[in-house]
Amino acid sequence: MADSGSLKEIQVQLKTRMDKAVEDFRKEMAATRTGRASVHMLDAVTVDYYGSQMPLNQIAGVHAEAQLITVQPFDPSVLAAIEKAIRTADLGLNPMNDGKIVRIPVPPLTEDRRKDLVKQLHKVLEEHRTAVRNIRRDGNDAIKKATKDKKIAEDDEKRALDEIQKLTDDEIKKMEDMSKAKEKEVMEIK
Repeated sequence: MADSGSLKEIQVQLKTRMDKAVEDFRKEMAATRTGRASVHMLDAVTVDYYGSQMPLNQIAGVHAEAQLITVQPFDPSVLAAIEKAIRTADLGLNPMNDGKIVRIPVPPLTEDRRKDLVKQLHKVLEEHRTAVRNIRRDGNDAIKKATKDKKIAEDDEKRALDEIQKLTDDEIKKMEDMSKAKEKEVMEIK
């Protein structure tokens, strides 16, 4: 009676979707500013390049040193557009160009700014927790529908729901651990 193939398929699909949510969270964490320069700080910046929005790292080389990010455009004519895009990205950075390269000094974070960043981290974490819970709900609905349609037995339903909950808890714990590490990094004064 039990169609364990469809159960496995549902679980693999849920794991894949949850992993994508965790990976998206990891990318957002990498883009979060800490006290030192990182090329990932500019990941969200898009530049108007001949009428279309392009990610900064596709139209320029981005390099980071201790307290400075340098952006070397492949096409020097977009220097002003790059500078404008960085200013309007609301990153708290003040780019300057010398005609060939854009230099972006990364000032040390103030205590208030650190606290704001931590609040932002918590908000992003909660959004991703919600995404993982929504994926869990979709999986639970699929399992319950399979039981209702008599494709799987009630024992299999209970076991599958428990496994989905365990998977959900594991994925949320991964994100919370990453968030705690990033929060510690943000609050650390160098």
